[in-house]
Amino acid sequence: MILAGDIGGTNARLAFFTVEDGRLRLSIEHAYPSREHRNLESVVGRFVGDHALRPAHACFGIAGPVTRGRATMPNLGWVVESASLAKLLGITRVTLINDLEANAYGIGALSPADFETINAGAPGAGGNAAVIAAGTGLGEAGLYWDGARHHPFACEGGHAGFAPNDDLQCELLHQMRGEFGHVSRERVLSGPGLFSIYRFLRDSGRGDEPPWLAEELSQGDPAARISIAALEGKSALCTQALDLFVSVYGSEAGNLALEMMATAGVYLGGGIAPKIIGKLKEPGFMSAFTAKGRLSELLAAMPVKVIMNDRAALLGAARCAALQASLL
Repeated sequence: MILAGDIGGTNARLAFFTVEDGRLRLSIEHAYPSREHRNLESVVGRFVGDHALRPAHACFGIAGPVTRGRATMPNLGWVVESASLAKLLGITRVTLINDLEANAYGIGALSPADFETINAGAPGAGGNAAVIAAGTGLGEAGLYWDGARHHPFACEGGHAGFAPNDDLQCELLHQMRGEFGHVSRERVLSGPGLFSIYRFLRDSGRGDEPPWLAEELSQGDPAARISIAALEGKSALCTQALDLFVSVYGSEAGNLALEMMATAGVYLGGGIAPKIIGKLKEPGFMSAFTAKGRLSELLAAMPVKVIMNDRAALLGAARCAALQASLL
């Protein structure tokens, strides 16, 4: 029995898996609001106790950097330690990995139906791959190809500096630098980042905010409201904001593709991409992705796919544990 977790700032998703005929089989799954618990041990203890099951192996994907079996989750204030979790579970080892590394592991557990293709790329493309995921924040990871299989690894590229590509994006950077100081890629490519783009366009006189939209933005998740208004054609300002967001997303995905030499493909994970899949399939994303001067043809040959299965990180944590235990 494998215990796997996808631990984020909003929800902690836990599941038990078994391995049958060389495949992971989901047994029990439950999601807990993260902020209702003081630490991960509290969540894990409740989940295991509720189902009276004891795992032999465990792995958790954590939304934060992991170093030597210890992770800090800045959005929650949790400190997660593998030794403490192993003691709680009564097992020798608990593995902690970054949540985007878990997504990267999860790709190998998904089926073709779990992806939407943005760019088919060259036939038989192989080599390294990369994952980029915009959601509450921005995560990135790589998959190194050793000639036989991919090896996922984490990075913190989402916190590297945002690089504008045109005059409008330069203005955006200038405005956000005054607000935040250091402007990371995550400040732009995330749910809060989409709202920042919208506010920049509105406040710089590039569109009008009607009263109904101002009311909607004050009541719920503003990024979701902006996306819906844009996709439904209800607001030119929201459409402009989402178009700019998609262009920056394409450019950063192209940057990551070059950094990882991701000739086997770039995968878009996270909560935003599946919701705006129609917009991502428009020319703006791939135009920005391939706009890399002399290496444009290299990028055009790379497959680009959106991960549509929201269990990718959970499956990836289970797959990581299974591989470590030689069960797969």
